[in-house]
Amino acid sequence: MSKDVLIEVCIDSVESAIASEQGGADRVELCDNLMEGGTTPSAGAIAEARARIGIALSVMIRPRGGDFCYSEVDLAIMRRDIEVAKQLGADCLVFGMLTPDGDIDVPLTRELIALARPLPVTFHRAFDVARDPYQALEDLIAVGADRVLTTGQEASVIEGLDLVAELVRRAAGRIIVMPGGASERQIGRVRAATGAMEFHVLSTRTVESAMRFRNERVFMGGTLRPPEYERQVIDPAAIRRIRAGAG
Repeated sequence: MSKDVLIEVCIDSVESAIASEQGGADRVELCDNLMEGGTTPSAGAIAEARARIGIALSVMIRPRGGDFCYSEVDLAIMRRDIEVAKQLGADCLVFGMLTPDGDIDVPLTRELIALARPLPVTFHRAFDVARDPYQALEDLIAVGADRVLTTGQEASVIEGLDLVAELVRRAAGRIIVMPGGASERQIGRVRAATGAMEFHVLSTRTVESAMRFRNERVFMGGTLRPPEYERQVIDPAAIRRIRAGAG
C-alpha cells in the first residue's frame, strides 16, 4: 500500500473516530446527523475525539440540513462554531456556501476561510449542487480553499468519475480534489481514473444496542423510523481494505 494516498473517514461519533484510526485512516471528518448529509458535531464530541485519537481531525461546520444558502442567523452560528472547533483542537474545518443561483458564495467563503486560518479548509459537497463545476472550482481556488470534496455532481463517485478526473486535471495542484464515497471495491478504479491522492470514505458495521428491555412501540426519530436498538459504527477492517485497495 502507498502512504502517499490519504484516507479520510466520514464519522458521526467518537467511537467511530477511534475505529477509523485502528483501521489505518489518516484523517477523520467528524459530523453529526449523517442522514442529513452531516451537520456540526457537539463541542463534547470534538473535544473527546481530539483527546482519544492521534490522527488528523476535520470538523464539519454546517448549522442545519437542507440547502447551502444560509441566513444571517445560520452564518452567525457557523462563525461561532468555527471558533469553538479551533479552540478544541480541530486540524481542519469543513464548510460550503452557495448563492441562490447555485454559484459559490465567494464573499462568505472568503470570510469564513479567513476566520478558519491558520487551519486548512475543505469545501464540502455543496460543490456537487453548484451550477457550474468548473467555475466553482476556479472560485474555490481564488478564495484559497485547500480542498474540495466531490462525487462529480452525481449520486455516486462512479457515476461522476469523468467529471472528478477532469476536475483533478484542471486543478493542476492548485487545490486538492478529494473524491468521496468510493467503496473498497471501487477505490482502486477511482484512483486510477482520476489520479487523486486523497479519498473520503464511509464504511460501517451494525452494532446492537446494549438494552435488554425494549419498548418497540416507541421511536425517537422522524417518519423514516430509524432503528432504535442498533447503530452504525466505522468498521476498522473495511477501512484497512479500502487503504489496501487504493494501492
